Amino acid sequence: MSERSELRSTVLAGVDGSPQSTAAARWAAAEAVRRGASLRLVHAWPWLTDGVSSYAEPDDLPEAAQRTLAEAAEAVRARHPELAVQTDAVLDSPIDGLVAAAADAELLVLGSRGRGGFTGLLLGSVSMSVAGRSGVPVIVVREAVEAADGAGGAGEVVVGVDAHAPEEEVLAFAFREAALRGARVRAVHGWELPPLFGYAGGAVPAAEVEQSEALEAKLLSLALAGPRERHPQVAVVEDVRLGAARALVEASAGASLVVVGRRHRSLDLGPRLGRVAHAVLHHAEAPVAVVPHP
Repeated sequence: MSERSELRSTVLAGVDGSPQSTAAARWAAAEAVRRGASLRLVHAWPWLTDGVSSYAEPDDLPEAAQRTLAEAAEAVRARHPELAVQTDAVLDSPIDGLVAAAADAELLVLGSRGRGGFTGLLLGSVSMSVAGRSGVPVIVVREAVEAADGAGGAGEVVVGVDAHAPEEEVLAFAFREAALRGARVRAVHGWELPPLFGYAGGAVPAAEVEQSEALEAKLLSLALAGPRERHPQVAVVEDVRLGAARALVEASAGASLVVVGRRHRSLDLGPRLGRVAHAVLHHAEAPVAVVPHP
């Protein structure tokens, strides 16, 4: 195990030997370089736990686990030889181990599927569960995205905004990410027609749609006033569309990152991903950041 870095912040990536986790490690490395942070690669190995230790020494690990960590570190150092890289094996289940390990990190980066995923499944159970429980932002990266984009790119940072109840933590994260990348923010507010229209049946009058959309656009502008003032260097596109999940998935094409929120709960009652976050994690074409908020 390497010595812990003295840098102020750490980006953590979960690795399991899969191509998806390698993509996550490389993406996390680029993020660490961007932030001037260190990188920590964590592999969960629950079968060695003695009920006392939290981490294993390299010589205690089976050859497969040693190889997983070594190959991930080698892939990262090949691209970023100057980056401080730490490798750890956590003696816990992948979900519990990663959630606990991320407590001191700036963010946690995961692949979309691990070793146990089905070929057609876009998001694995570990990534889904960790994204629903982590106390720090979790970024889920697809292998194809990393291969094409490498380091998160300089495309738009897309953020989902509930203009009726905007979350400061989610917006702050999105604007910081955009500032780091020299990118603009696309703030997407997906709204729904009032249930009354659905009950009535038939086409919704165009005037009603235009009036509602104008109101939603005004609410979005008000929600973005504070973040824009705090980040005057970040260009912003205000995007109001029908249907929150669909709007974010559509906006993800060509984006460097999509940011969604997740309510953070003090009681561990299992994953708490909302409908929109769940849909975006499964279908977005860009890496997705899930940001916990009160």
